[in-house]
Amino acid sequence: MSFRALRAGDAFDVEIRLQRRYDKEDELGLPQKIVEWVVKIVGPSDGLSAGVKLDWRQIQQALKDGVVLCKLINHLLKQVGQPAVQYRPQAASSFVAMSNIDTFLTATRVYGVPEMSLFGTSDLYDGKKGAFLNVIHCLNQLGKIANARGFQPQYEGVPPPKPEFAVSDDY
Repeated sequence: MSFRALRAGDAFDVEIRLQRRYDKEDELGLPQKIVEWVVKIVGPSDGLSAGVKLDWRQIQQALKDGVVLCKLINHLLKQVGQPAVQYRPQAASSFVAMSNIDTFLTATRVYGVPEMSLFGTSDLYDGKKGAFLNVIHCLNQLGKIANARGFQPQYEGVPPPKPEFAVSDDY
């Protein structure tokens, strides 16, 4: 639980837009596709299992300690001949959990995920729906890069939702 002040003004508007964007991506099934892919690779874990529709809080809670993410990136790194990352499988404190998340983010850079596709540790750890969209986008990009490198099982993403400001061809 975060004890930060509530957002107001422009920050509040951005947070609401991010939450709506997450809802659109959820309607398309993006978070569920990511969960299914991760479970195929690392196996079921506390809170994550294939075939069960999870809401964003359940996914966030399952990934919050960084352990599943580190297991995921270790499988991907192994396939390309890179050394596995060291992480703490028992993340009892927030410090250890955030350290695991940072370890995952560093390894995703090595794997080839562009800096602009990465999320901040707090995007995952703080448990805010709008910020969690950054985590989903990072994992989506990671899946696409894994596909490009021939990793099996293949990641099956979904096309992004159309932006609200999209211009139609009809005048």
